[in-house]
Amino acid sequence: MPETIAGVEIPDTPLARDATALVRAAADDTIYHHSRRVYLWGMLRSAARGAQVDPELAYVGGMFHDLGLTRTYRTTDRRFELDGAEEAYAFLRDHGRSETEARDVWLAIALHTTPEVPLQLAPETAVVILGVETDVIGVGLDQIAAARQAEVVSAHPRPDFKNRILRAFYDGMSERPDTTFGTMNDDVLAHFDPDFRRLDFVRLVRDSAWPE
Repeated sequence: MPETIAGVEIPDTPLARDATALVRAAADDTIYHHSRRVYLWGMLRSAARGAQVDPELAYVGGMFHDLGLTRTYRTTDRRFELDGAEEAYAFLRDHGRSETEARDVWLAIALHTTPEVPLQLAPETAVVILGVETDVIGVGLDQIAAARQAEVVSAHPRPDFKNRILRAFYDGMSERPDTTFGTMNDDVLAHFDPDFRRLDFVRLVRDSAWPE
């Protein structure tokens, strides 16, 4: 029987079970429980917006969105969001999902730290940032009944989550600091590393090769 948490059904399919196993093997408890909560919050907020979302695609989006922070899947030369997006795309195609479906989830993960833009795209793309915003910075939490909040957190606890997720972000990005340019991720590096120097977009414009 499928598991239901706060009225949201966890897909009980080979694809979903494989996704759970993959993430459970790569991620620690902080990332794993966060990823499950992202799916649950995202589905609850999508329903409140009147959006119909494919639960398998939303589940993979939620579960894989921080995969690029893990030692198994992180790279050193691109944004962590792209690491998870590429793995999700390949995973979905290997499990028989269409190019369009896999691309929507790729976009969901690649853009999950880019405010507003995903909300203008497919529901399967928007669902991830809806869940991320709720779990990390509390956006939309007031739209979710207290009983449902309690049920989600009971199933997937968040002990010292604020500190632990910030540390996970830092650990996953510290070896590729330049990839945080243009995102909120450089705030994390600046918080933990007093020697970190952000790239300055204005200076990049002024120091470009153009003669004027």
